[in-house]
Amino acid sequence: MSLGEIRNLDYAILLCNKMDETRAFYRDVMKFPIETDRPNWVSFRVGAALLTLRARGKWAVCDDGTSVPGSAAVQLAFRVPPPAVDACHAELVAKGVPILREPTDLPDWRHRTLFFRDPEDNIIEIYAEY
Repeated sequence: MSLGEIRNLDYAILLCNKMDETRAFYRDVMKFPIETDRPNWVSFRVGAALLTLRARGKWAVCDDGTSVPGSAAVQLAFRVPPPAVDACHAELVAKGVPILREPTDLPDWRHRTLFFRDPEDNIIEIYAEY
């Protein structure tokens, strides 16, 4: 098998400076079910994949280096059915999550999108295709 034959993303790891706050965000705000929960490693089940949080810093494989405050390291996009974009927006607002851009139709992409940040400043997109 070659690299070009890879067809699945099994998990993504977000490097965290605010591990407790970010764990609470994905558990309590996003309501993703926890698969594994350790002090410096927590994995959430999101469909067929895992979204994992790990404390930023030196570890067995490498040193993650420093992050730039206020700068996103990644943008995560979660697809939902069309009516769910507005429902998710209402739920986020009710929980006090600051919104970067309220639900908006993007005709060139055929998407309805909503953007906000997690506690690590990563950009989160909830979108629906239409």
